[in-house]
Amino acid sequence: MKWKANTLSLRSLLCMPLTLIMLSTSITSAVIPVKTAYGEAAVDEQQVRTARSYQATLSDWKRWAADHAYALQTIQPESWSSNGGSIGQDKFSDLDILIPLLADKRIVYLGENSHGVAEFNLVKTRLIQYMHQTLGFNIVAFESGLGDAALGQGRIKKTATPDTMRRSIFGVWWTEEAKPLFEYMKETHKSESPLRLTGFDIQVQSPLFQNANWIPSIKLKDRALQAEQEVHKWRMSKDQSGFRKAKPELIKVYEELLQAVTKNENALKMDYPDEPHIVKLMKRALEDRIRVIQEFNELCIQSNLLTEQGDYSGAQSMMEWRDRAMASNLAWLVTEVYPEENIIVWGHNGHISKAQSLISTMPKSMGELMPKELQQESYVMGLFMGEGQAAENTREPIQLNPIIPGSMEDILAAVGQPYTFMDLRYRENERGNSWMFERMIASYQVQMPMPLELRRHFDGVLLIKQAKMPTYLPDTHK
Repeated sequence: MKWKANTLSLRSLLCMPLTLIMLSTSITSAVIPVKTAYGEAAVDEQQVRTARSYQATLSDWKRWAADHAYALQTIQPESWSSNGGSIGQDKFSDLDILIPLLADKRIVYLGENSHGVAEFNLVKTRLIQYMHQTLGFNIVAFESGLGDAALGQGRIKKTATPDTMRRSIFGVWWTEEAKPLFEYMKETHKSESPLRLTGFDIQVQSPLFQNANWIPSIKLKDRALQAEQEVHKWRMSKDQSGFRKAKPELIKVYEELLQAVTKNENALKMDYPDEPHIVKLMKRALEDRIRVIQEFNELCIQSNLLTEQGDYSGAQSMMEWRDRAMASNLAWLVTEVYPEENIIVWGHNGHISKAQSLISTMPKSMGELMPKELQQESYVMGLFMGEGQAAENTREPIQLNPIIPGSMEDILAAVGQPYTFMDLRYRENERGNSWMFERMIASYQVQMPMPLELRRHFDGVLLIKQAKMPTYLPDTHK
């Protein structure tokens, strides 16, 4: 699954913008008499322009979008061979517009304005297949626990797909629509270029030490499992003094686990044979736990206390701390663990945005906190939906409001296609696309329309016109 030979010739397109350069035609201007304080006077030749009405402007925007947007033929993942996962390139012809956009990028972010949309899981799976088969992207990084994803990847060959999903990613993506991605990843491990899974979140997702044969001490394993429960429990607490008393012992457990990793590297590698970086990743996950105990849980408790009084400033601090930690982990993965690999990032629009802090009261996001040099090597695609149904993180259904007239969704829906992609990054401001460059209403998060300078947040947007909630796998944790 290397870069195809016919794709190499397209590298020459990289410096070409996607917009066509329109040559202006000469317009004959008239000499306009102007009344001045000193009587009639003639001014230099000029063109008189009449301001458009809003409806005329919106019509211009919709016509321009219809002329410049790209339609995806399907969002269904492609069928793959049962011997390494290869897929015929003719299956992806509608996605070849991405080649000049992504061929020089190391990181491609795939967002979503809700975690509960079936079509987002499907289209992202197909996009990942394409980038893996055609553009040489071999790593998928989920907005899920760094340690959890490492353990899921570590046993991916012999573990049933639903169990890999439950071990590695948050429950919001335990869906029938996301399952093909994990089946495809598993199949690619028979090839020379497997698609590997990683994570970058710091939240306690599930215990890292269940079935951990690499820990020889039963006593230490029991203490580790207990510590995992306590770290999660304290995050929900309002007892700051109680937590501060418990912190030293919790930190001590994870420091002992760090020592155990060093002493039992071979056993850890044998326990998780499908993750070649398991030692490095486990150490990072344990260091993250210590940071969570030292800093994040303090912010969570403080936020819980303030929220009780109607003050949400603590939540903002907590959210930004998490995004800073995720940015740190993702940058580390890109530079230290996979320095030669291209990486696809799967996360919420609110985490991948390049400029979330432009929105009033919103904290800085992971995307804008990434090192500048990595931002320059990235392409950020926000995913949005039109109408239909989505789901809360609790799996409860949400009936979507009608599309707001004049919103970004309204402009792209007018293209008349079910799946519409628009590049923003390589556009020049011209009559018909000024909506990309000025404040425009868009549902940045589900049911939360906000005024956004879209081009500041995303390099491209993909609209799914009609959405439905996912079909969830059983939650065995209940």
